[in-house]
Amino acid sequence: MSFKCAFLGCGGRSHAHAWVYPNITRGGAVACCDLVEEKAQAYAEEFGIPAYYTELDEMLEQEKPDLVHMVMPPTIRVPLMTRLAEAGVPAVIVEKPVCIGADDYKALRALEASSSTKFAVNHQLRYHEKMMELLEYVHGGGIGEVRFLDASSVLPMSGQGVHVLDLLFAFADYEPVQTVFGASAGYDDINGTHPSPRTAESLINFPSGKRAALQAGEGAPMMASDQPRHMHKRIAVYGTKGFIHWTMWGYERSLPDGSIETGEHVYREVDDPGQVNLTNAMFDWLEDDNKPAPTNLATSLDEWLVILAGYQSTVTQNPVDMPFDPPDDLLDQFKAFVGAEE
Repeated sequence: MSFKCAFLGCGGRSHAHAWVYPNITRGGAVACCDLVEEKAQAYAEEFGIPAYYTELDEMLEQEKPDLVHMVMPPTIRVPLMTRLAEAGVPAVIVEKPVCIGADDYKALRALEASSSTKFAVNHQLRYHEKMMELLEYVHGGGIGEVRFLDASSVLPMSGQGVHVLDLLFAFADYEPVQTVFGASAGYDDINGTHPSPRTAESLINFPSGKRAALQAGEGAPMMASDQPRHMHKRIAVYGTKGFIHWTMWGYERSLPDGSIETGEHVYREVDDPGQVNLTNAMFDWLEDDNKPAPTNLATSLDEWLVILAGYQSTVTQNPVDMPFDPPDDLLDQFKAFVGAEE
């Protein structure tokens, strides 16, 4: 079947969701919606979308989309996701980060538990062709038993730290986290909608004995000195027989004969197929309840709880046993601890 797809939010980031649709064969764009009519109209014209709206409820009533790409600020995620669920939208791809604090985390936990809508977060990196190949290599024993994972981004935690944390979870094969010990400093807020520590690090332990380091913000490794801050996401995974290392510029992995395979890529060229693969993963889930998208909301909230544990650990100066129940005002507690101005 051909799925009907719509877009909520017609800003710049939303374009990356829409411009790949010529390469998507199992669904088509039927409508877009934005509060600014001129923006919605221009978006529809640019991407050949037949209808545009300024009212969400009207779009849902008229078009009855199977999948909605929701690309709106994280400060208003909860009410919009709730409206989509209450309207019975079958599936929603939500732009990252899915949360900004503990109160919205708890609200989305409740929504995920009560709603039949299939929500997934737009961690398209997880769906890059080379990333999926490396995941298969690691999970197939290519580097032996995983012992240590090292993920970092130069943009802060709410900016791109969530992306590399999602990769960390994937390479750890979604093993539940046992403890988190975090250290964070300063305060950053990209566009007034992405509050984060200016720099944050967490040491993560798993029940199997594997360990991980997560770093986001100032002090994270710069992979190329002439590139902007958002071009420095990376992850390395070390096992008993070798390693893999992925960056936004290329990859390396150890081979059974002891040699090292390396390769380069142009990020934009590999990112668009990742967006296609993510969208197709949502179609797979729509067709089969037993095939949830890997970046589904439940998993993404497990990941966000690790970030909250890093905040909690910073404030209490103690490790945090997982899972834990974060206080609703944890973000405010963290801001007060680091002396962030209101």
